[in-house]
Amino acid sequence: MPATKLSLLAIVIVLTLALGGCATIPQPLAGDFAEFQPDQATERSIGARVRWGGHIVDTQPGEDETCIEIIARDLDRDLRPRSGDHHYGRFLACRPGFQDPAVFTEGRQITVTGILEDFTDRQIGEFVYRYPRLDAETLYLWPLRRDVVVYHPHPFHDPWWPYYRHPFHRYPRSRVSGTVIITR
Repeated sequence: MPATKLSLLAIVIVLTLALGGCATIPQPLAGDFAEFQPDQATERSIGARVRWGGHIVDTQPGEDETCIEIIARDLDRDLRPRSGDHHYGRFLACRPGFQDPAVFTEGRQITVTGILEDFTDRQIGEFVYRYPRLDAETLYLWPLRRDVVVYHPHPFHDPWWPYYRHPFHRYPRSRVSGTVIITR
């Protein structure tokens, strides 16, 4: 009998750990959406319900609506935009009313759901860019991530290493801040 209870407890623990590692999709972003990116949108895509995300480039409040210009990125398993240089072009997420540019600031991560309404031509420098324009249902602004500082101690050094520089030390200390690496 104790072996049965022990095995049942082990199963419960394993299931709890397995479920704890699953992705947590925010409720407003859940659902079924068309599987294409902004740079793949065509005239035949108009009317499709999409879920796109990326980094805010600009927020432009208008008289009746606010349009947010976003550079599209891949979404991770939580539907949060990934960082990096790879992107899928730009798109506009427009919503009736006023969205404050002080909140929807440049560089913030955002995931948007909505209907692909049409295409709008706008200038980027001297280039005329064709933006897919969404009638946004959900604007999910992600919280800011904290920078992480990582120190790599020399394995054959004394415990005072971060504060005392050994004369035979040949490895620079590095500090990681986001994706920028600063070396002394």
